[in-house]
Amino acid sequence: MNRRKSIVAAGLATTLSALAFTVGGLAAPAQAAASGDVATMAGTVDCDGWVHNNNPDHGIAGCENNTDRTVTFRAEIVCGWAPDVSGQWVTLAPGQYGESSGVCAVYSSGVGSVGWTIQ
Repeated sequence: MNRRKSIVAAGLATTLSALAFTVGGLAAPAQAAASGDVATMAGTVDCDGWVHNNNPDHGIAGCENNTDRTVTFRAEIVCGWAPDVSGQWVTLAPGQYGESSGVCAVYSSGVGSVGWTIQ
């Protein structure tokens, strides 16, 4: 269960929300650019999400920062029959790679999917 996505694909909902604000008013795009919105950065943050080879309750997200700014991300793990978990926040300088992970509860049916949140 190894897949490769860029921030553009992973953040489609965020982009659509930003577009809705852009259509709704002219001040929203200026605010997004000023706040350092990930969508306005040059380059992409390339991330993978996978389940640990020996532990089906352990989800991992690995990201490489190909932007010109520092970014922070964390893994978001969907657990079957248990509450979802979030991994630790990881800060990446331009060009760096890092991983964030989380483990589902022991009564879980295992990791259903692994995603990530980027700030």
